[in-house]
Amino acid sequence: MVKIRLKRLGYKKNPSYRIVAIDSRAKREGAPIEELGYYNPKTKEMKLNVEKAKSRLSQGAQASETVMYLINNANADGTLNYKKSETKKLSKKAQAKLEQEKANTESAEAEAETEASAEANA
Repeated sequence: MVKIRLKRLGYKKNPSYRIVAIDSRAKREGAPIEELGYYNPKTKEMKLNVEKAKSRLSQGAQASETVMYLINNANADGTLNYKKSETKKLSKKAQAKLEQEKANTESAEAEAETEASAEANA
């Protein structure tokens, strides 16, 4: 059976992977049938030939869970559609301060609205 899986490269604690179509009985670093692309999890850099990967899947190849995620989230040009979260992790003190500032601005806006409506009525 042909599988599409990751072939590990790189040195200790710095992995880099090639996305390969390989016989399921072969070793992780064994000779692949076809190389489909590469993926670097540290930099989130990826280049994948999506057409070849999908044609292999249609021929009956089984993709590993990680490779299936990469195929599903690949752009048309084969790069990873990765969205880095824009929210920053804040300490409890910073969160409390931010919430206090929000409450202060909301109360100031509410007071301004009531004053404006009072002036309009007068």
